[in-house]
Amino acid sequence: MLPFLLLASRAEDAAADDEYAAYLRYGGLEERELRRIRLESAPLPELDLSEYSGVIVGGSPFTSSDPPEDKSLVQHRVEQELSGLLDQLVARDFPFLGACYGVGTLGRHQGAVIDRTFGEPLAAVEIGLTDAGLQDPLLQGMPQAFTAFAGHKEACSSLPAHAVLLAGSAACPVQMFRVRSNLYATQFHPELDAEGLVTRIDIYRNAGYFPPESAEDLMADARKFTVTEPMKILRNFVTSYAA
Repeated sequence: MLPFLLLASRAEDAAADDEYAAYLRYGGLEERELRRIRLESAPLPELDLSEYSGVIVGGSPFTSSDPPEDKSLVQHRVEQELSGLLDQLVARDFPFLGACYGVGTLGRHQGAVIDRTFGEPLAAVEIGLTDAGLQDPLLQGMPQAFTAFAGHKEACSSLPAHAVLLAGSAACPVQMFRVRSNLYATQFHPELDAEGLVTRIDIYRNAGYFPPESAEDLMADARKFTVTEPMKILRNFVTSYAA
């Protein structure tokens, strides 16, 4: 099997490694089957897409809708590199799954409106599939409504006409969409279970995402939920596109 490629941009080693482990676990992959490139640490090397089964973009500290003057040089570089890669992926309809940051990358690339209208605090949310979502192969075997973990400053407030809405929630109408046949983005985290969320809360408690004093309450809230359905998306992605 050709490996999949995970493009990550979390600067904290503990968060980056936990994310990688989650994609391995829920994708049913061995390390040799999931190559990781950490974009925050070095420029994206030249890629030969024929060497990969598909591309995954993980979560990120970057907010694509921030004013350009507020973005770091690293963020500008990463955005430019991902945009150039998406030029190739979309043209070839190459398998792509972007989680959370995927909405900001694939969405902006395709002309979606990405802003802070539908940001969500860190929490478990109920996701509902659209009629198109119920028919989509990446969502095969999933119930019409399921619980997932989400937390984001920005979201998609308007999809372009050529994108297909697959899932939404009460507070965030675009939770998952597809472009062409093989490019997907989710706003929620399909790789994140309760303990994974607890790990991130602990790592990011002083990063400005939430008041540091609320970290213990957020951890306790996370542990109230058993989140298992979103991970089927990762497994379906792997089984659908493994080459």
